[in-house]
Amino acid sequence: MRRIFLPATLALLGIAGAAQAHPKLLSASPAANATVAKPARITLRFSEKLMPKFSGADLVMTGHGGTEHAPMKVTAATAIGGDGRTLVVTPKAPLAAGRYSVAWHVVSADTHRVTGNIAFAVK
Repeated sequence: MRRIFLPATLALLGIAGAAQAHPKLLSASPAANATVAKPARITLRFSEKLMPKFSGADLVMTGHGGTEHAPMKVTAATAIGGDGRTLVVTPKAPLAAGRYSVAWHVVSADTHRVTGNIAFAVK
């Protein structure tokens, strides 16, 4: 009986641990707090496959010429990359020099919404 109980318990704990997982941001390009040339797109790679209908991002310009200003929304399209784990933000026009923020929200199979924010600068 003990030989069956221990493996069964470990299997249930593994399933419970997987069910509690949430998508985590693994990498971003541009990287958080980086200063870059005008990027054609912003990519955010996550630890799990994302649900496209419930995942997205807002791109805003937060400063220009060394001064802060009220956030100005930048028109951009968002999509899920072919791997299912990458959120791609593509601005409709080249980004001007300044500071930007990407506020993202993603949902994976566990159906929990996870949010975050990264900032970067364009030279």
